[in-house]
Amino acid sequence: MAGVAGVAPSRAGLAQRWLQGAQGLLQRAQRYPLVGGGLLVLVVLAATLAPLMSPHAPDKIDLRIVLQPPAWMDGGNWRHLLGTDQLGRDLLSRIIYGARVSLVVGFFAVAIAGSVGTVAAVVAGYFGGWVDAVIMRTTDAFLAMPLLMVALVLVGVLGPDLKNIIYVLAFIYWSRYARVLRGEVLQAKTRDYVAAARVAGTGTPVILFRHIFPNVVNSLIILATLMLGVTILAEASLSFLGLGVPPPTPAWGSMLAEGREYLDTAWWISTFPGVAIVLTVLASNLLGDWLRLRLDPKRRQL
Repeated sequence: MAGVAGVAPSRAGLAQRWLQGAQGLLQRAQRYPLVGGGLLVLVVLAATLAPLMSPHAPDKIDLRIVLQPPAWMDGGNWRHLLGTDQLGRDLLSRIIYGARVSLVVGFFAVAIAGSVGTVAAVVAGYFGGWVDAVIMRTTDAFLAMPLLMVALVLVGVLGPDLKNIIYVLAFIYWSRYARVLRGEVLQAKTRDYVAAARVAGTGTPVILFRHIFPNVVNSLIILATLMLGVTILAEASLSFLGLGVPPPTPAWGSMLAEGREYLDTAWWISTFPGVAIVLTVLASNLLGDWLRLRLDPKRRQL
């Protein structure tokens, strides 16, 4: 019993040291843009240069090499570095082309949602009164919705199309921008230079775009970077459930779903698209954390 009791604390201590080491590594990664920014740049380059970087056509079917393992395993071939799927399609090529869907949905949904949410926040925070009450109660209603369930219903009604997915995700996530940025607007409109502009007879549009909006740009950039990972994960979830971009266009979520039946025999079909999703979302979060440290004056000394 004493030996067993001695082994358990040692394992617990080892696990605790590993956890502390991982936390320290994550904290150091948050301080440097090379980790998150570098990963995100690689994904963007892969999506942009997919025809040049892809070794094969993503939809080329070859039933002679069905379920071929990665190149470093027995039976693998270096012509198909990450192996092939159940139809003999090159997995690496499909992952590279799948980055296009994730980034297009992510960037456009973030841009639309950020624009709508920023306008709502500026109008609500600056004018106040019943305008603020109406916009913020609408924002609260959107925030209270089960986002993935709403997205499933809307995409199911509109149809699984790239444009529809972008519009649905933008429709769902604009409220997060409005809620966060409204607080920035409430602080900015009490500044002395805003009061001086009013006394000088400056028009409301000029005050909003020249004096109020610049004060929320930093928070907008940080929030947009963090929301990029959230949006990519949401798109992957919809694709996994069969409501993403229709085949044969490769998408990381649908590739995950296709590999569920082969986890015991061909684990690589689901594993590598899952790794791509994790790394892209992690890169977005790390870059957002670094921007938060850099753009927040209170944290620049950290």
